[in-house]
Amino acid sequence: MRLVVDLNRCQSYGQCVFAAPEVFRFRGEESLEYDHVPDETNREDVQRAVAACPVQAIRSDRVGEHAVAPARQGEGRS
Repeated sequence: MRLVVDLNRCQSYGQCVFAAPEVFRFRGEESLEYDHVPDETNREDVQRAVAACPVQAIRSDRVGEHAVAPARQGEGRS
């Protein structure tokens, strides 16, 4: 599993830190740090973190696959 967090989109709500504390943490008050390739045992927590992010800044995939971003409201409609 590989993680990418769009730090330009991240607003430091911290929902990911609560959902997967072994993977995400704050350094200082707003600087997010995370494990880019977390252990597979954290997959369920990471999936919760991806779903909980209010600005959908977290993307996850398996190593070797392309990252898939969660759909944002209003996207994908024609």
